[in-house]
Amino acid sequence: MSPDVADPARLRELDALGIMDTVPEEGFDDLVQIARTICDTPVALVSLVAADRQWFKARAGFASCETDLNSSVCKYALTEPDLLVIPDLTADPRTRNNPLVTRGPRIRFYAGAPLRTASGRVMGSLCVIDSAPRPSGLTEPQADALRRLARHIIILLRERQQLNRLQTEERQTRGDLTRRTALIELGDQLRDLATVAEMTVCGAEIVGRTLNANRAGYGELDEAGELITIPRDWTTPGSASLKGQHRFADYGTIGPAVERGEALILPSVGEDPRTAAHRETFAAINVGAMLNVPVQERGRTVGLFFVHNATPRDWKPEEVAFARNVADRVQAGIGRLRAEEQQALLNRELSHRMKNTLAMVQAIATQTMRNAVDLETARSALSNRLIAMGKAHDILLDGTRESASLELVTRGALAIHDDEQAGRLRIFGPYVHVGSRAAMSLALIMHELATNAAKYGGLSTAEGFVVVDWTINCTGPEPIVRLRWAEHGGPPVTPPAKRGFGSRLIERGLADAFGGEVKVTWAPDGVICELVAPLAGIEADE
Repeated sequence: MSPDVADPARLRELDALGIMDTVPEEGFDDLVQIARTICDTPVALVSLVAADRQWFKARAGFASCETDLNSSVCKYALTEPDLLVIPDLTADPRTRNNPLVTRGPRIRFYAGAPLRTASGRVMGSLCVIDSAPRPSGLTEPQADALRRLARHIIILLRERQQLNRLQTEERQTRGDLTRRTALIELGDQLRDLATVAEMTVCGAEIVGRTLNANRAGYGELDEAGELITIPRDWTTPGSASLKGQHRFADYGTIGPAVERGEALILPSVGEDPRTAAHRETFAAINVGAMLNVPVQERGRTVGLFFVHNATPRDWKPEEVAFARNVADRVQAGIGRLRAEEQQALLNRELSHRMKNTLAMVQAIATQTMRNAVDLETARSALSNRLIAMGKAHDILLDGTRESASLELVTRGALAIHDDEQAGRLRIFGPYVHVGSRAAMSLALIMHELATNAAKYGGLSTAEGFVVVDWTINCTGPEPIVRLRWAEHGGPPVTPPAKRGFGSRLIERGLADAFGGEVKVTWAPDGVICELVAPLAGIEADE
């Protein structure tokens, strides 16, 4: 009965030794030569038994470096408490049909010392083999020497494992230091760069160089997440640039993972089911392994940081973390640039609007003082007009808005005259967007009309009221807004002998802000003011 070579615990320990398929080493080679000499045999082997084969770390007098388990005698040493000695392999039922016994090299004698680790598990054996039977087996000194040499092999395996561990830790330490240094370098450079293109190329170069890849870069995705545009990438000499626009569908089914914001780790694009069907496409651009790190803003993937290797490779977790760290830092740098650009734009906008506001205040103050009959009247008129301007600003800047509807601007300007129970203001019309350029002038116009109505017209009596309505006419070459102010129930009105500042403000404010026309008539029932302006003029912002 064959021993259980597939014991998971034993195989894990064998794998942890890191010895399988390594190059010959002098220490192991010396031990098999010593074993062969002491035991006076033509063959000596350090045999390690895996789940599907036996592999020889050191061999003397034997051509093959491994055999299948059907040809293995050493597998029987796995369950032996001491030496396994078979004087005649043709007479033992376990080995008489072994291909190495029935055919070349027709071995006849076997003696193996188990390679037992500190856990008690056997990894293989140090064995000696002869082409002739040995009925008496080994002498006691030979057997003792074989045991001691096997223990020495275990010592070599343990020392070698420890050395490998130390070397791995050293490589990891060097890698960690290299990556930390690269991140410091990235931070220093990002502070001095002034464009998005410079930042992405800088990050790509540092990632590619640090991870020893042949290509790295950053691309921005379209709204649908189907296309990626690469303005520029970093490559090693001999690697073609991927600058330009690419469809994810041309490279397999990698798009959904990118859209979800998942890192795409492909050790081999030719074997991964998401890309295997496009292996020729990847071969044409010299990609054997790929690492994609999506960049997201507000839950949507907006960019992709990619790293390509010409040959398949296992991307280590620390390498993936490094690439993501770089992507995050570059994205933060891009965000800082855009925030600075937005702040500069807002500063310019604020300066422009302040100048416009101050110019309007100056004009209103000058005209108010020029037409006032006394100081108190001037103060009251100026105060009310500035309040109307303030209300317009409040409407425009409520929360994050920079524009408002025509109804909202109108109601805001007329709020101090409104009496909902009496129905003195009747305002209605379709939705019309009012841009920041027109809103303040429109609020002042409404204020002037309401002030005159309160003094002399429809709002000066208890029964009077004002109807403000508007329509949009789309029959001409461009949409036109027609706004009508009509007073009802006031005292009889007559046209003034001369136009005051309010009338001039209405006409000039409309002309300047809307590019339209105004018509004022004095009907027996009250003043009617009709405003006609292009919809585009009313909707325009600064």
